[in-house]
Amino acid sequence: MPVQSLPVRDGSFHFRLLQQYLILLKKYPILTKSVTSGILSALGNLLSQYLEARKKAKHGGPVNEIDVAGATRYAMFGLIITGPVSHFFYQLMEVWMPTTDPFCIVKRLLLDRLIFAPGFLLLFYLVMNILEAKGWEDFERKMRRSYWTALKMNWKVWTPFTFININFVPVQFRVLFANMIALFWYAYLATVRK
Repeated sequence: MPVQSLPVRDGSFHFRLLQQYLILLKKYPILTKSVTSGILSALGNLLSQYLEARKKAKHGGPVNEIDVAGATRYAMFGLIITGPVSHFFYQLMEVWMPTTDPFCIVKRLLLDRLIFAPGFLLLFYLVMNILEAKGWEDFERKMRRSYWTALKMNWKVWTPFTFININFVPVQFRVLFANMIALFWYAYLATVRK
């Protein structure tokens, strides 16, 4: 009995969503990556709030309402900073360290882990401080209290994922891959920055 192909429009919701994402990614790469980054960053913050509320409820503490402003700040950071910066960083990495370079795997990893990660984390702290309308003293206090801890955790958590991302994920999907990991990373950062 011959097998008949189904038209694409009859595909599953997930398949259609992926297909639409690929079309948008090709047509509007920076905007698509920025919007995706904004959505996943906000979801990471909401995940952090949910986990914190669950922990408080488990210990009998008062549970706060959802901080919509906090999730909005994370969405703005993802939209304005994470999407575009990551897009250009991965594009430039391909030019600076092409796969024809015999040490590109090591060079890419070192560039990301020793230059990009500390700088991007510093940018995260600075932009969040501005979006929270906090002063310079608050920024310095948060930097002293949690930057080094967050950077060490970044190196521990992100290094294997970064290795996979920059060496095996096609360049057009690297921001999405990083955003999927960042969903949980932003949940961690929302907790550690308090």
